[in-house]
Amino acid sequence: MAQNTPDHMRPLGAQISHMLKARGVDTIFGIPGVHNQEMYRGIEEAGITHVLARHEQGAGFMADGYARATGKPGVAYVITGPGLCNIMTPMGQAYSDSVPMLVLSSCLDETAARKGQLHQMKDQRGAAATVSDWSEEARTAAAAYTLIDRALTEFTTNRSRTKHIQVPIAQLQANAPQPPARLDSPVLGRTMHSGHVVKRIADALKSAKRPIMILGGGAKHGSSVYQEIATRAGVATFCTYAGRGVIAGDHPLYFGSTLARPDSTRILKQADLVVVIGSELAEVDLWRPELGHSSPTIRIDIDPSVMTGERQEGDMQIVAHASDVMDEVCDALADHTPDTLWSPKDIAATRAQWRAEIEAERPGILPVTDALKACLPKDTMIYSDMTQIAYAAKEVWDMDRPGHWHHPTGFGTLGYATPAAIGGAVARKGKPTMAIIGDYGFHYTMAELGVAVELGLSLPIILWDNGKLGEIEDSMIGAQIAPNAVIAYNPDFCKLAEAFGANSAAPKTLSQMQDAVKQAFETDGPTLIYVTPDITG
Repeated sequence: MAQNTPDHMRPLGAQISHMLKARGVDTIFGIPGVHNQEMYRGIEEAGITHVLARHEQGAGFMADGYARATGKPGVAYVITGPGLCNIMTPMGQAYSDSVPMLVLSSCLDETAARKGQLHQMKDQRGAAATVSDWSEEARTAAAAYTLIDRALTEFTTNRSRTKHIQVPIAQLQANAPQPPARLDSPVLGRTMHSGHVVKRIADALKSAKRPIMILGGGAKHGSSVYQEIATRAGVATFCTYAGRGVIAGDHPLYFGSTLARPDSTRILKQADLVVVIGSELAEVDLWRPELGHSSPTIRIDIDPSVMTGERQEGDMQIVAHASDVMDEVCDALADHTPDTLWSPKDIAATRAQWRAEIEAERPGILPVTDALKACLPKDTMIYSDMTQIAYAAKEVWDMDRPGHWHHPTGFGTLGYATPAAIGGAVARKGKPTMAIIGDYGFHYTMAELGVAVELGLSLPIILWDNGKLGEIEDSMIGAQIAPNAVIAYNPDFCKLAEAFGANSAAPKTLSQMQDAVKQAFETDGPTLIYVTPDITG
């Protein structure tokens, strides 16, 4: 920095870190390079913790896991070109699952008139835009500050989705004035809904004989109100995978996170009112083209784009934070005596039937998930991968609180669980965090195990090894395709973990597995717990 530079001037890259710290960011995940090194000038000076990933994909998943654990933005720093490309998969995952992720990257100063530069892309900003809410280039310090504040504000006021800001290298290096003073966080007052709207919803619930409520991830804030509504109005409930824990698993009118069961359409056809809260009812929620009901529908969601499609007489669509509306609806039901036709006995029988179906579809998995659930400490947060053990668990494992099981549901990427759990463990210092991943998915991001060792995270990683891409093999057989390319050579995973400096265990019984999990939570550093289907044999 020049001798005569005013004290308040620093290179823009350093100013950005100071600005983020002032806005509440305490952790950044990433990998430095020549192109983005100016972003690293201010990290330590600002008092921000930096977690060095082994690959930008790992950095992105860690930022995702951190954001899901805290509700705060997960922030990542990456370089021009390949760094940005490597993190695009996590960006897409965070976008599809409504996770607040902010990715800041460097970019080349000029790409139209100059070719052949290091890390050059034809349209880096445009590439990032395909997997984010928006992707913008800040060509001045003022623009960088404005875009950062825009991103952080939108995370709290709109549906949370990935944002990308790229800054030309010359701008990162140039001296810039201090960012504007920290702004107060946006104050979200209660959405102004007319009493007429609340009354219509409450009256519809009061008059319905077989109302059903479907609760998605958007219902996890202020979740206690939904349990009260279900009781006061006699509403049968389903949760999406993202909504698990919003309703207690032992509620007598709870059907579980079983919307994807083909037979759930039989239940939905019986409904005379369906209330959908905080869910887009995506393909990955239903695994069929339509919900399967014929009754009037009330939908409440912060995202108006999920309201598209055919409407029928009696439907209501309300764009709002769900709790703003449903708190008032709950109050309106205070003196109501439910007159429901739903039978707790029938619901329990249906859930038992569906559990039997899941056991038949995925033999031997449910005893493992039951044993895992029974041995976990209270408040354990779980990150799972695209693997059969997680697919089964998501349908039968009732959570006792919302926002404590995270899965790469929308984008559906392999390799998510290990780095995402690392991000969650960084955020949840002293609280139990666990990963569940399959053998093939572990290959994708196994290098990030070194980060968990480096940070001394007491992180159990349940590695389910069925020796193949089991879900793909089953799908091929179902489509009458001779299975091929579904088996890969696996290393000795325990020795691999030990080579990283991690702990390992290969339990032979469910009881031994439970002991290994309990010990892992008390051990310094991560523990890879290697489990195969033989554990139930």
